[in-house]
Order: sequence, then structure tokens, then C-alpha cells
Amino acid sequence: MSYCCNLRVSWTSRFPGTVVPLAIHAFVQGPGVLGKVRVGELRGNHIMQVVSGRLDQPNVHFEASPRGQLEAELDAFITWFNQPPQGLDGLVRAGITHLWLITLHPFDDGNGRVTRAVTDRALAQAERQSVRFYSLSAAIMARRHAYYDHLESAQKGSLDITPWLLWFLDTLKEALEQALLRIDRVLMKATFWQRHATTVLNERQIKVLNRLLDTAGEEFEQGINARKYQSLAKVSKATATRDLAELLEKAASKLPGGGRSTRYTVLLGRTVDGTL
Repeated sequence: MSYCCNLRVSWTSRFPGTVVPLAIHAFVQGPGVLGKVRVGELRGNHIMQVVSGRLDQPNVHFEASPRGQLEAELDAFITWFNQPPQGLDGLVRAGITHLWLITLHPFDDGNGRVTRAVTDRALAQAERQSVRFYSLSAAIMARRHAYYDHLESAQKGSLDITPWLLWFLDTLKEALEQALLRIDRVLMKATFWQRHATTVLNERQIKVLNRLLDTAGEEFEQGINARKYQSLAKVSKATATRDLAELLEKAASKLPGGGRSTRYTVLLGRTVDGTL
């Protein structure tokens, strides 16, 4: 039995129900930038640093604890994860989980992926749901520069992690709001096509309508003009004008303006912020 499997059995028996970082890390594959990556086991004895900049003039953002302390610190984390303090809010626990595990930086590579997976587990436990319709990872990626700044501040500062938790919860709120917008968009799209189930449209018109519906309130917030329709449908100006004229009668509303400034949006039977 490999070292990874031995540790997996040992930690699972000591801490039932936990997410075992080593087991997850077994899915990390491939060589490292400067050398071979230890897969499915804890990092080696080398100093673990998060750096940026040139190799000959690195900017050290963070240095993890020495390898000799790692097992004890990881055991302490897993014990806390499975037996959190009474009264600790589940979402706050998820924020602490993320900061604690990424700060331990237990692996040569894949620490971010493992940390996000364990954070998702903590969120699932807090919500008592196995399925979620939002992505915290996507929200963090959209704010990645702020994410790294808050991590560095928390790891180099005092033991007060309140600023980190505030940022984490605000990012979680953003992820939830984005999920609600996506759900609303899906429902609007389904309602639109249900209303126009018998409307005769060509493939070009369907393609453009779906593009507008899929990006409602984002890419084409003010609608599209004939030139943009040409680009999306890959047709001539005359065909674009004809298609839009047909859509105007069947499935679209026209915004104020004439000539080249005429813009079109999808008519859904209700207006959202004056656009789609």
C-alpha cells in the first residue's frame, strides 16, 4: 500500500466524515515548473514559498511553515474542521477553512484546487445541501487580484482575520447574486421560446436571439444594430436588415433612434432595466 493510501486510511479512521486533502491531491498530475511534483503526498523538505517576478529577483509573498511542523498542523486543522467550536457560523467556518488550509500550503502543487474543494465541502455542510447553483471559485477568479491581496494581508498581518472574512463573505454574496441572475436568465429564455414555439424563424434569427437571451443585461445591454447582426449571423447588410425587420414584427422591440443608430432588443413581454 502506498504512503498516500496509508495516510488516507489513517486520517479517515481518526476523523470520520472529513475530506482528506491527500486523497484529493492524488488527482493533481504533471511535472512542476522547476522540478518533479510530489503527487498524492505532502510536500518535501524544501522551503515552500509563493513568489512572483523574475527568478533571480523573486518577490516573496508568503512562506509556509517548515515541513517538520506540517503533519501536526494539518492534524490540528482536520480536528478543527470536523469538530468546530459550538456556535460557529457555517459560512464563517468556510472562510476560516479556506484561509487556514491555503496558508498551510501542504502540497508541492494544487493547493488552490484542494483548498477550493474543501471550502466547497464546508459550504455544503453549512447549507445542508449536496447540490448548489453557484460557484464560489468563479467569483474568486473574477476577483483574483483582490483575493491574493487579502490572502497576503491575512498571512503577513496579525491574528485578526476579520478583513479576510469580510472579503470572503462579500465574494460569496457576489457568487449567489450571479447565480440568481443566471437562473432568472434561464427562466426568461425558456418563457420567450415557449411564447414563440409556433413562430417561424430562420436559423440566423434563432442564433442571434439565443445570443441576446444568453447574455441578457451584459454583452448587448443596449441591444444590437444591423451591423452587429451582420457580424453575429455572418450575412450581408441587406439580409441583416431584412431579418431584423421580420424580427421586429415577430419577436423584437426597437429602441429609439433612426438609421444607423437603430438598435433592437428582445421583447419578452416585460422589461428588465429598460433592456431585455
